[in-house]
Amino acid sequence: MASVSALGVGSNLKLGDLLDDLTKAEQGRLTPLTSQQTSYKAKLTAWSVVQSSVQKVQSAAEALSKAQNIATTKVTSTNKAFTATIDAAATAGDYSVEVTQLAQAQSLVSGKFDSKDTPLTTVKSAAEEPRTLVFTQGSGDDQKVMKVSLSDDQTSLTAIRDAVNKQQGGVTASIIQADDNSFHLSFTARDTGEKNAMTISVTGDDELQAAIGYDKTASQNGMEQKVEAKDAELKINNIPITRSSNTITGAPEGLTLNLTATTEDKAEKLTVTKDTAPMKTAVKAFVDAYNSLQTTIDSQTKFTAVDKDSTTQDSSNGDLLGDGTLRGIQTQLRSMLSSSQTGEFGNLASLGLTQDINGRLSIDDAQLDKALNEKPTSVSEFFVGDGEKTGFGVQINKLLTSVLASDGAIKNATNGIDKTLKNLDDKIKTTNVSINSVIERYKKQFTELDKMVNQLTNTGNYLTKQFEAMSS
Repeated sequence: MASVSALGVGSNLKLGDLLDDLTKAEQGRLTPLTSQQTSYKAKLTAWSVVQSSVQKVQSAAEALSKAQNIATTKVTSTNKAFTATIDAAATAGDYSVEVTQLAQAQSLVSGKFDSKDTPLTTVKSAAEEPRTLVFTQGSGDDQKVMKVSLSDDQTSLTAIRDAVNKQQGGVTASIIQADDNSFHLSFTARDTGEKNAMTISVTGDDELQAAIGYDKTASQNGMEQKVEAKDAELKINNIPITRSSNTITGAPEGLTLNLTATTEDKAEKLTVTKDTAPMKTAVKAFVDAYNSLQTTIDSQTKFTAVDKDSTTQDSSNGDLLGDGTLRGIQTQLRSMLSSSQTGEFGNLASLGLTQDINGRLSIDDAQLDKALNEKPTSVSEFFVGDGEKTGFGVQINKLLTSVLASDGAIKNATNGIDKTLKNLDDKIKTTNVSINSVIERYKKQFTELDKMVNQLTNTGNYLTKQFEAMSS
């Protein structure tokens, strides 16, 4: 078959040029499909941008829906015997704190042994009463018991240490090398406090019991107490307080004290003052995210008018111009900004947050600061409500969570676009097959035409020569 470039050479019909023109004309059938494809891909990208902006507003609204967890106070004192942290329940005030004793964990140490790898006993474990190392901490309902089974080859210091630590329970074991040729086995309670003091017994092996057993009421023990289990003791505003840990919570409510030392000469002063910054930051984060979303929506739905005689739209128009789903989301959000809540502050405007003609929010700092300083609980109630159906933050969070859900408005919109793109892709593939078929048919027809015209030309030239010969 003749090539495209060679078509018409013999016939001088310029069939190659004609085929090129026909090919371009056929490929023009793809133009509206690819244009639609480009448009829908741009819509998909635009929805991705919108979704990102909506997620930021949802995150900010979620923070406001949990405004009761945002601290409204801060620690302003510098203390030596402890550090203090607060949560949202802490109230402003001055407290006198005197630390008289730190909590500590009990530590027991064995006698001296010449080797850490030599068995401590010659007793063989019996099936009816296997060798078991038993640690008992506390009493009554708070009692904790840790049992460690020891085989006959697990009675050296090293083996006992490894077996105890493998339990990952309330007691840890270690080996202390006193000098080049002597070793001690040490047991330490994992947690501080008197309730974690331990008793150690060994069942099924009296020799090992004598070597590492311990009971503070016994006259003789294999272990010696080196560090006594103690509770933390302190006074807050002269009220005696005892805890098993050096982390003191609930005294007073909303405050956590981490004790690091006993007070030196006199009680230290702990000062907690009002702090509106965290709550104001949360409010501002919502306002900024909301305004950013409005800017994104405006950009994606932008419309620029063109001359009435123009046949095309302005190229700066938004990719989601006229999209009903996006406008619906925007309308619902704007409607919620003017919704009313029960309580001291009925709407955003009462907190100093107002909406302008373009749908943007602005903050009256003085009005918001006054509300946060004078009525912080009421501000929190405005955003939180009952935590389920009422509360500005709760309602906005629920709306946007549903919008962003796997079956929400945005996902449904993008699923529709994906489906359309798949259909367009199928149409483009089908059209390409059709175009290639048509062009291939043209090639065959032009090739045959070229051959036929070439043959007729050759025949005409032959007859002309014959007639000329007859005439001469």
